[in-house]
Amino acid sequence: MNSSESVRGKVSKNSQISTNGNTVFFTTPIYYVNAKPHLGHAYTTITVDVAARYSRMCGRETYFLTGTDEHGDKIVEAAERQNKSPKVYTDEISALFKNLWPKLNISNNDFIRTTNPAHIKIVENLLTRIYESGDIYFSEYEGIYCFGCERFYQERELVDGKCPDHGTEPKKIKEANYFFSMSKYQDWLIDHIKQNPDFIRPERYRNEILSFLKEPLEDLCISRPKSRLTWGITLPFDSNYVTYVWFDALTNYISALGFPDGELFSKFWSGTQHFVAKDIIKPHGIYWPTMLKAAGIEIYQHLNVHGFWNVSGSKMSKSVGNVTDPVAVTDAYGVDQFRYFLMREMVFGLDANFTEDAIVHRINSDLANDLGNVFSRVLAMNHRYFNGEIPATDTEIEKNKSLSLKESAVDTIELFKRAMDNNEFHKGLIAVWDFIGVLNRYVDSTVPWVVAKDENRRNELATIIYNLMESLRVVSSLIYPVMPETSFKMQQILGIKPSEGREFKTINEIMPWYQSVAGTKVEKTSALFPRVETDKQDSKGKQDCNKDEQNSNPAVLKPEITIEDFAKIDLRVGTVISAEKIKKADKLLKLKVDLGEKEPRQIIAGIAKSYAPEDIVGKQVIVVANLKSAVLMGESSQGMVLAASSENQLFLATAQALVVPGSKVK
Repeated sequence: MNSSESVRGKVSKNSQISTNGNTVFFTTPIYYVNAKPHLGHAYTTITVDVAARYSRMCGRETYFLTGTDEHGDKIVEAAERQNKSPKVYTDEISALFKNLWPKLNISNNDFIRTTNPAHIKIVENLLTRIYESGDIYFSEYEGIYCFGCERFYQERELVDGKCPDHGTEPKKIKEANYFFSMSKYQDWLIDHIKQNPDFIRPERYRNEILSFLKEPLEDLCISRPKSRLTWGITLPFDSNYVTYVWFDALTNYISALGFPDGELFSKFWSGTQHFVAKDIIKPHGIYWPTMLKAAGIEIYQHLNVHGFWNVSGSKMSKSVGNVTDPVAVTDAYGVDQFRYFLMREMVFGLDANFTEDAIVHRINSDLANDLGNVFSRVLAMNHRYFNGEIPATDTEIEKNKSLSLKESAVDTIELFKRAMDNNEFHKGLIAVWDFIGVLNRYVDSTVPWVVAKDENRRNELATIIYNLMESLRVVSSLIYPVMPETSFKMQQILGIKPSEGREFKTINEIMPWYQSVAGTKVEKTSALFPRVETDKQDSKGKQDCNKDEQNSNPAVLKPEITIEDFAKIDLRVGTVISAEKIKKADKLLKLKVDLGEKEPRQIIAGIAKSYAPEDIVGKQVIVVANLKSAVLMGESSQGMVLAASSENQLFLATAQALVVPGSKVK
């Protein structure tokens, strides 16, 4: 959860996105409508939306599909529990999914339902193709069947004799059904996976499928007799049976594109990127490619597999009652805040933990303190020094004084591209947040509030502010795939006009530098991300202020102390989240400092002669956290910030890189 984690030099060099020509087809799994949408559905869909938005930024023609899976035993059971017909029930639940996606800013091109007549027709087409090729046969079969999974299991797949997903003991049933000769394609599939090492990714899931394929692959039962299930697609070659739900559901990926002769299928299928959670890797990694092979259809390009979201440390489960409602979360915290948290918190492919404390921390630390504060800080200086107009830059000053941020911006864009191409979404965001840290350090090193006091350095001040405004332009563009609303808001404030016919800039359009036009009027702004208030915390005895900040004679040292004496001082990194002057005290600023506690601390600091309130917001300062509290000018002070004094100017002691508020200083 440390936003200062660096990605520089750590992102894989080889891009995993490759396409047929310049087209990409992104898919979520189609979601089973036996329950309402939850956090897992939201994560998968937002992930694919981020990948699709980024793909469009790369100039690729992109098609994005999601939808709902609506046939099978569990649908009938769920409908019966509500005294509804399967059709009425599926219409209602499918609508919940379809209506949720606009609320989460999902940019899908299509939403498919497996009850659509066009889909049913193409499922019948696929079944007929495979049946006529001889790869579907009729046989009586006795086996163990999990009604929750709606499929037969092999004994070796069970855990302590129970279904690994539902924890129930499968029932032994015997019935005549149709089977797909999946075992026929086992060797072909193993060879395909080995010859295309990034076919299934991340690698751990490729290895999982290969491990499963070490055992003989059984043929797949693809029908259910109508004597026990009628809610399904009737087999085109036997009206007494409906097709197995997975054979129906997986076909959506080609039916939505108008297989076999549709223009969309011809254009997009070769660049297919399937995204799924790890619990459905077997149908997508084994059933689906062998079905395609048997039907003579080109195999999809990549299967991208992500982990599970645990809620407060436990796997999400309707029976446990910890299923998280994405509507409630976005209503409470905001859409972009929710999207950012999911993309930043989960390493794609691994499990992650969702808690309200975690999302509040991300909002307050990463969004409010880091991005929000640097944005308001720079805009405040622009309005203060240049009346809200972007100043002209002096390239000679940049060259001679090393004031340009261009090189860091170029590095950030390359790291961002590399991470996003590899589905390392969290690393893409880390790269952007590292750059935000660079901006804060740039402000600290160029001290524009000091430069502004000297009229002879006006060009230098203009160059500093211009570089910062350009940097904000870059940041606003890079966050677009994850936080489109915030991207639009930032660019509107910065006076950036939308790209013609597009709501985003392509990744190559973000550079070159010097796109901000001198004289452009920028708006004033309120906080991009208001902090989330938490329960109040008793702060008695925690802080004091820096009464003796300015040592008039630095050459005179105080008496020696022991290491034991020094160990009594608790130094912590804190992020300044607000600052204001205190009336009738021209040297004092009242600061709110985030030390990673439930509530920020109030610290009274004698730095007003050296820092304007807007200059210090967003800085990470060093705080004496265990100093006894004191009252100064009627205000409680609960700690002391450290600063160096030189020639009547104070320079705050700051962290060299963004770190988690509350980190110890040793």
